[in-house]
Amino acid sequence: MKIQKIRSIAKEAGVKSARRSKGEIILAIQDAEGNFPCFGTARDGYCDREDCAWKEDCLPPG
Repeated sequence: MKIQKIRSIAKEAGVKSARRSKGEIILAIQDAEGNFPCFGTARDGYCDREDCAWKEDCLPPG
């Protein structure tokens, strides 16, 4: 997902995105939405969260 779209989602969630990396913004969005902030923490490319909106950006292609 492009950073502009992520910043738009952040704004809707009430998350400040200035001076934050893509990963930091996504983690903050996850937290603001009441989800476990897990972006970028999957081990060995495995994630059991099938409903995650960030999965494509989080996991390496494969």
